[in-house]
Amino acid sequence: MRKADLRGANLSGADFTKADLRGANLSEANLREVNLTSANMAGAILKETLLTDAILQEVNLSQANLVDAKLERANLNEANLIGVDLSGANLTAAVLSKVKLSQAILKRARLNRADLSRADLCQVDLTEATLIGAYLGRADLRDANLTDANFAKAELSSANLNGAELKSATMPDGSIHD
Repeated sequence: MRKADLRGANLSGADFTKADLRGANLSEANLREVNLTSANMAGAILKETLLTDAILQEVNLSQANLVDAKLERANLNEANLIGVDLSGANLTAAVLSKVKLSQAILKRARLNRADLSRADLCQVDLTEATLIGAYLGRADLRDANLTDANFAKAELSSANLNGAELKSATMPDGSIHD
């Protein structure tokens, strides 16, 4: 099967519910307000893609490349993001509750005011990420790399931080972890 090449396409507002976009190249595409509920996008390339206000509930984005993608206010509730690369991505005010993000890369990602309640963040790399005002209630951050991450004003109630690397991380109260 040939993989779709939609680089730079303007698909704003389109409905791709349950679409099979495995391995598709959507780099720099405009997917603002698109509906990708339950779509299979495993291994897709979405580098620098605009996904602001997109609906990505229950989407499979495992092993996808979302480097520098813009996902402000996107709804990724219960999405599969295992092993995804979200380095430099903007997820400000995104809904990521119950999302599977284990082994994902979120270096320098912006997750300010994001909802990560009950998210699986085991072994995730959040080096230099900003999570100012984020909600991580009951999130699983076991063995995560949180070096230099900024959790100022974040809610970490009942979050599991066992084995997490917190070197130089800014904690919710503004203190710097040693």
